[in-house]
Amino acid sequence: MAQLNDDCFAFGNALKPATEALSHIETTVKPITEIEYVPLSMATARVLAKPVISEINVPPHDNAAVDGYAVYFEDLNPSKETRLKLSGESSAGHPYYDTMNHGTTIQVFTGAALIQNEQGEVADTIFMQEDCRLEGDEVIFPPGINRGANKRKTGEDIKVGDKILSPGVRLRPQDIGIAAAAGLTKLPVFKKLRVAIFSTGDEIYDPGKILPKGAIYDSNRYTIYHLLENLGCIPTDLGIIKDNEEVLRDAFHSAIQTNDVILTSGGMSTGREDHVKSVVEALGKIHFWRLAIRPGRPIAIGQISQVPFIGLPGNPVAVLVTFLLFARPLLLRLGGCNETKPNKYPVKVSFDYKKKKGRREWMRVKLAINSSNELNLVKYRRDGAGILSSTVFADGLMEIEEGITDLKVGDLASFIPFNEILR
Repeated sequence: MAQLNDDCFAFGNALKPATEALSHIETTVKPITEIEYVPLSMATARVLAKPVISEINVPPHDNAAVDGYAVYFEDLNPSKETRLKLSGESSAGHPYYDTMNHGTTIQVFTGAALIQNEQGEVADTIFMQEDCRLEGDEVIFPPGINRGANKRKTGEDIKVGDKILSPGVRLRPQDIGIAAAAGLTKLPVFKKLRVAIFSTGDEIYDPGKILPKGAIYDSNRYTIYHLLENLGCIPTDLGIIKDNEEVLRDAFHSAIQTNDVILTSGGMSTGREDHVKSVVEALGKIHFWRLAIRPGRPIAIGQISQVPFIGLPGNPVAVLVTFLLFARPLLLRLGGCNETKPNKYPVKVSFDYKKKKGRREWMRVKLAINSSNELNLVKYRRDGAGILSSTVFADGLMEIEEGITDLKVGDLASFIPFNEILR
């Protein structure tokens, strides 16, 4: 099993700014998984492990970009109509193999290959069909066309030796398409991270069970499980672990045997029954624990033996926010991905807001069009790290940096859309 190098993201235990934690993840964390080759049909969203170099030209031959007639530019009269004898036709997959001599033309259809004549020349200009007239076995061409018009050249898109894909990218459908265009059938990718997850707490129960007084249903584990799947990981659900140090210790020992990463929710605060942090410290290390953020300050990054550990808070909104902004980039890095920073878009806010200086905050917001036909951000009617309905309402997160204490209606704020980071 691939493992994490010791102290690869060590921080210490002091309260840290969010930017410092994210920068350390960005610059220090390295892939921990091995490489495998997968067929193109299974490569979408996988992380490419090696550069992909094309061994062919794309397109592999000169070809027609339109339906029309192929000619040698030198045969054309630049000032009046030109008549050329029609000697054949070429269509996609059915080239004209006879020699096309000067003074002749062939009819071509989109995608048709253009073959060299005996002197090694290839028709270099193509007229669109609607610009020409056919009279008997001759085609009449108007003057004024440019050399090379309507022709796709060999290697116009990709040349032999071009790097068409770079390592560290999560493969998109268009990336798979360009690999197929270059004739590839498999791609080298990092193996998927195996991530063990469990929730902690005596008060939480699985949906479907009868709730005793004082209990709640566990939503965090279900959220995390599908966040991990969207990210391309293989989650292993270990269920709910009670607030008991011995039981937690056994759960961690079992999890590190067959998983690349351990991720928990709850038990990371300083309450009497919050045992996760102390158990992890007894078995391994906590590299950083508290960040100057809201929601989700009690988030921990560490390791048990050499297996990375991510401890998320217990409140459901804090779980989603800290997963997306801290666990997600860490997991992407561990899985070989280079691009981990979310895109942020400046959008006007539709409300006033105050916060403490020195703390980075994220609010759940929705995009809306105001009366002036401008795009702006609308916040949910209630705040709080336990208001899960706010995440269903929202289109994304509004980030408020440490130095900002006041936002007024019409101010610009950074918007992070869910549809970009929930994958």
